[in-house]
Amino acid sequence: MSKKPDPERIDSENPEWSAADFASARPASEWLPSLFGAEQAAAMLKPRRGRPPATVRKEHVNLRLDPEVLEAFRASGPGWQTRLNAALADWLRSHSPAEMAG
Repeated sequence: MSKKPDPERIDSENPEWSAADFASARPASEWLPSLFGAEQAAAMLKPRRGRPPATVRKEHVNLRLDPEVLEAFRASGPGWQTRLNAALADWLRSHSPAEMAG
């Protein structure tokens, strides 16, 4: 027994492709250069892997913390390192560099 199509999910502006539509389809590498130019099309078609590079890169450091501090931040769940960074940044906003020397 076939299922009736849900009228809420029918997209009249983007109908399901027929066999003729698939037969006449062309790869993006054929039509993108005519729309955007060869250089831009090549950039668009080049696969980008992984996370996009951050504009501000964080620096990797080794840091020794009291077990209680580390346990408390880890217990707060995923993202604890970001929250630790935010807590340190907040501390820096309310303290002067002279206080750190001490």
